[in-house]
Amino acid sequence: MSHSTTIALDAMGGDDAPAVVVEGVDLAHVRLPQVAFLLFGDQARLEPLLERRPHLRSCCQIRHTDQAVKGEDKPSQVLRQGRQSSMWLAVESVSRGEAAAVVSAGNTGALMAVSKFVLRTLPGIDRPAIAGFFPTERGETVMLDLGANVECNANNLVEFAIMGEVFARILLGIEQPSVGLLNIGSEDVKGNDAVRSAAAILRDHPLDLKFHGFVEGNDIGAGTVDVVVSDGFTGNIALKSAEGIAKLYSRFLREAFSSSWVARIGYLLAKPALLKVKMRTDPRRYNGALLLGLNGISVKSHGGTDAVGFANAIGVAAELATHGLNERIKSELTRLKSSDGPQA
Repeated sequence: MSHSTTIALDAMGGDDAPAVVVEGVDLAHVRLPQVAFLLFGDQARLEPLLERRPHLRSCCQIRHTDQAVKGEDKPSQVLRQGRQSSMWLAVESVSRGEAAAVVSAGNTGALMAVSKFVLRTLPGIDRPAIAGFFPTERGETVMLDLGANVECNANNLVEFAIMGEVFARILLGIEQPSVGLLNIGSEDVKGNDAVRSAAAILRDHPLDLKFHGFVEGNDIGAGTVDVVVSDGFTGNIALKSAEGIAKLYSRFLREAFSSSWVARIGYLLAKPALLKVKMRTDPRRYNGALLLGLNGISVKSHGGTDAVGFANAIGVAAELATHGLNERIKSELTRLKSSDGPQA
């Protein structure tokens, strides 16, 4: 069959690459038969994996390289010496127009550095941001930045709000997502200068954006808004804290249900309900963080994910490529700048 979209994959990125990457492609192919894949990596290791899946031959093409970015490699080192790595070549294929998006489970810092260097930022965007999903009481919430920018000014936060709103419209299917700025309180006087200035800009400018105002940490899980905006320092701490608390409660539950024979019986009775909770909070469902603000679609998969998680990251890339994410961001930014937009 003809393929309407091509996605480049860093086949050597991630803890269990390339096996997980090919398994993820296998799962994604069932849901996305219209997508073709360019697999950048060691042909000697990829060929046997594809030979066991002959049905993927029509949609997969191997681009050989024996170089790969390691988890401990510094971004600066990759920029100097990694131009023949599977990550770099995969990102470069998007820049050349061979692929509509790239997905990598490799080194996050390196992927951000390579993507920004090769793809460049969109016109009007100062810094790209990492955007991902949180499960909430109401469904899902988009949050950015999750670690790309330790410090941000008001201009950066406004740009993040616009990009996150478009991202939520496409992936969550919400006609007009609500946007909130993460702060230490909901009052106008709370927060640093950057957060307060960004809030003033978002309130005053005639954007087609539903600005809620300030939100606090407890509002993330409550799903108070559809898009939570913060600097990368705060966003990354919030993300890691949520992941740690989820693991802690899972451990508490396992210990509680194994503490006595009565508890074990209780587990058997509660098992169907617990499986529903596990499915709703499964991190693989939310795998696939986008590097927003680049002149091309670059998606970061969790390095330790399995095939299900990697397939979901591919799904994110395909969805964004199909719905013209960057063109819609450019349109919103043009409207903002034409209205005497934010000043840093």
